[in-house]
Amino acid sequence: MIDRRSIPPHARESHWSAADGHTVRQIDWPGAAGPRGSILFFPGRGDFYEKYLETLEEWHRAGWRVTAADWRGQAGSGRLGKDPVTGHIADFGVWVDDLAALWQQWVAETPGPHVLAAHSMGGHLALRALVDRRLRPDAVVLSAPMTGMNGPSLPLSLLHRVAQMMCRIGDPTRPAWKWSEKPGELPADRSELLTHDRDRYADEQWWRDHRPELVMGPASWRWVERAYASWRVLDAPGALEAVDVPVLLISTAADQLVSHPANLKAAARLPKGEMLALGAEAHHEVLREVDAVRGRVMQAIAEFLDRAAPGTAIPA
Repeated sequence: MIDRRSIPPHARESHWSAADGHTVRQIDWPGAAGPRGSILFFPGRGDFYEKYLETLEEWHRAGWRVTAADWRGQAGSGRLGKDPVTGHIADFGVWVDDLAALWQQWVAETPGPHVLAAHSMGGHLALRALVDRRLRPDAVVLSAPMTGMNGPSLPLSLLHRVAQMMCRIGDPTRPAWKWSEKPGELPADRSELLTHDRDRYADEQWWRDHRPELVMGPASWRWVERAYASWRVLDAPGALEAVDVPVLLISTAADQLVSHPANLKAAARLPKGEMLALGAEAHHEVLREVDAVRGRVMQAIAEFLDRAAPGTAIPA
């Protein structure tokens, strides 16, 4: 059994400093049960690594050297807007720079093969870093990556212009959508978007209660505008087609947050892309689903990594 509501005693929380001095939180499992390699994991928007302790610990027990980190401006890594709950960023390139810097440092300190894993917005930023040729993992695992939003079926350029207008007519750091009536409390119907597993969903509120710095609500209008700008980078002809590393995308047709059709399209465009497509059995947080679904996802990841990033055999 894995306790999802405590930091494992063999894991170590610490911080690293980006080039501009911004402090970013991370967690490491320094040792491993075997010479499997190393995995670096990033969560999604408004997310925090505590929600994924179960998955990270399982990878560690399977022999991986595991590290996870926040994105600057959320969870335990400060804020970039004008209030403590709105998720704001001036440009997604800031996060890509952070990822590239941490990746370079982390690769130098950990055994290969080196795997990049990420969820939702983290998956988008992983693809951006690959498209921008800022890093080259041995394999990539993307959980419900944000290659598009589950929203209006309108041209990307039009959606981007609307977001640009919203930034011009008001403060771009203001929230782009309404949150809960009670600050710090999760909206009542939010669980229907994320997971069928009530206990795993409740873990998130438990961590928010015990670590209030993790609380985050809506994104800012600038975040929305920059997200559309970054999607246009990925959407450009030849962008994903030039990514020549193995990438596993896990996506669900029942996702009400990110676009499942966009994920299917992205997987088809990647030369070494693979897709695990789920249906009504899974909501957005596929790594935090009920055991039957989550077990299938974790098995698919293990099989993919065995093919794409095999470990070094121990000499007899």
